[in-house]
Amino acid sequence: MVTGGAGFIGANFVRMALQKTAARIVVVDKLTYAGHRENLDGLWDHSRLDFVQADIADAAEMARVFNAFGPRWLLNFAAESHVDRSIDDPYPFIHTNVTGTLVLLDAARRFLKQGDSERHKCFRFLHVSTDEVYGTLGSTGLFSEDTPYAPNSPYAASKASADHLVRAFYHTYGLPTLITNCSNNYGPYQFPEKLIPLMVLNALEGKSLPIYGDGQHIRDWLFVEDHCEGLLLVLQEGTPGEKYNFGGRSERSNLGVVETICQILEDIMPSGSNSSLSQRGVRRYADLKMFVTDRPGHDFRYGIDPTKVQSQLGWNPRHSFESGLRHTIEWFVANRKWCESVTANSYQRERLGLEFVPSK
Repeated sequence: MVTGGAGFIGANFVRMALQKTAARIVVVDKLTYAGHRENLDGLWDHSRLDFVQADIADAAEMARVFNAFGPRWLLNFAAESHVDRSIDDPYPFIHTNVTGTLVLLDAARRFLKQGDSERHKCFRFLHVSTDEVYGTLGSTGLFSEDTPYAPNSPYAASKASADHLVRAFYHTYGLPTLITNCSNNYGPYQFPEKLIPLMVLNALEGKSLPIYGDGQHIRDWLFVEDHCEGLLLVLQEGTPGEKYNFGGRSERSNLGVVETICQILEDIMPSGSNSSLSQRGVRRYADLKMFVTDRPGHDFRYGIDPTKVQSQLGWNPRHSFESGLRHTIEWFVANRKWCESVTANSYQRERLGLEFVPSK
């Protein structure tokens, strides 16, 4: 059972799991602005894929899904996930990320209570979380599984709350749970509100490349396929009650990421041959960079130490940041129709997250 399986990371996981396992998969997704049927195109006739459109905070419907499909494993990807949107309106983040997680946990607890000891022994509830729950780092240090939580945005606070609920259900009810916290994912099917797809699409269309503040905020980047392989490994071999951090050991400043995107685009689709740039009198993609008002409460740096999952489970990312980024850019260049389809009538790459910025 893959909740949020029509979203970015969830859809990539579903594709990988259908290739690498013999499991039957039921995707549960509400199909909000960032969850789209198009993310699963090519899979709808697959004999091992079922789809249920539902809200994970709907207790009656989640109980029905558990009883209808009897999942052995559950992966919870379903989440509101964009910090800027959480600044504009935190309530949907509490509904999905907190209440929705609680409903899933309770539905799983009741489902296991109805079964025998073998069902309980085999079951796993894997909650996919974020490094943002840990807050912000200075110029040194890394987040580990023991780092205290210190969320600084409504989004991060909602994910931290969900993590605590998952931990509590393990210790209180014995539910076989696992928690993973990952660094910034990137790759195919990522909704264009996030940094990398937003910059790629804007650059291709000759639009400005808005960089928050001075562009020196640092993130650790992880290619989505590497993350999904790690999640499958945690499901198969992870210890219930444990949490595992996934990072790409690829820290980059936001400005550095944008500059690398511009460099790769010059190679894939040279600016001189892009009419969208010439019509605006722009010579190079890099000339589109523009510094804008910073995000409120913008965390300075994230960095993850993945030593535990590497040493205990043998996981290692297969892609460097540069190779993963090139693959990602090539995908977005080749899938412009997908981009148009998933953003139609919902998001036109406008700036979010400034509603509560105090005037100076």
